[in-house]
Amino acid sequence: MKMSKLMLSAALLLAAFAAQAEKADSSKPTQITFDQLDADDVKQIKTFTGNVVLTRGTLLMKSPKAVVTEDPEGYQYVVLNSGGGVQATFRQKLDGAGDQWVEGQADRIEYDGKTELVKLFSKAQIKKLEGSKNASQVDGEFISYDSRKEFFAVKNSPSGDSKPGGGRSTMVIQPSSKLAVPATAPAAPATPSNQPAPGK
Repeated sequence: MKMSKLMLSAALLLAAFAAQAEKADSSKPTQITFDQLDADDVKQIKTFTGNVVLTRGTLLMKSPKAVVTEDPEGYQYVVLNSGGGVQATFRQKLDGAGDQWVEGQADRIEYDGKTELVKLFSKAQIKKLEGSKNASQVDGEFISYDSRKEFFAVKNSPSGDSKPGGGRSTMVIQPSSKLAVPATAPAAPATPSNQPAPGK
C-alpha cells in the first residue's frame, strides 16, 4: 500500500513538471505571410510560396513553400518544404515554469493541427531551450515530436523507419544549472593533536 502511494506521488510529480506546448496556441487564429498563393477552395488546399511565415499564438513556422489543407472538422494540416538551401523551421513555447521553448528544422516538416504532432524529415534537428540556453539537442534523419506530451522518437532514415545500415543520430544534453556547483580547493589535511607539527 505504501509503495503504491509512493508510485502515485511520483507520477503526479512528473505530471506536474512535464512541459507541454503552450495550450493557448490551439485556440488562436492562424496568420500566414507569403509572396504568392494558389488556393483550391473546393479541395481546401492552399499552396503558399516565397518566404512563408505561419504564426499561431507562440507557434512560429517558416519555409520557402508551405501547403495547408483543412479537414471537414476545421483542423489544419501543414507541410513545410525547404528550397534553395533553406530548411523549414518551427518554434513553440512550452507550458510550465520559466522561459522554455522547443525549436526544430528539417528539409520537410509536417504539422498535424488535430493531434499537434510534428514530423521532421531529412537532416532533422530539435532543440529544447531554456531562455537562450540550449538545454538539449537531437539530430537525426527523422524525428517525430508530440508537442502535447513533449515526447519524441528518432529514426535513422528519412522515411520514418529505422533501417539496418541507416544514418546515425546524435543527442547532446547540457548539464543542468542545478548541478553547476563552483569548484573549491580541497581542504588541507588536519594535523593529529597528539603529534607535533612538522619542523618542531
